[in-house]
Amino acid sequence: MQTMAQLFKALADPTRLGILHVLSGGEAAAGDIARAVGMSPSAVSHQLAFLRASRIVRRRREGRSAYYALDDDHVRELFAQGLEHATHS
Repeated sequence: MQTMAQLFKALADPTRLGILHVLSGGEAAAGDIARAVGMSPSAVSHQLAFLRASRIVRRRREGRSAYYALDDDHVRELFAQGLEHATHS
């Protein structure tokens, strides 16, 4: 239950949900994520580190660039179901 509570804590932040929304469309570079959510690269980097520690996103390095993606299909489905629930009238 503790691990699950940590997962929901990580998802309870609008900024992190915005990042997940970007990543629900596929892998993205850190700078592109920052532009999409309207935040500084350092602020997004901080949130991405939190999401990585929570095993919600994964990072792939290519040279000096870092690319992020949702960790697995469970995260993708959890995000999609949460979004559907929140927008259901």
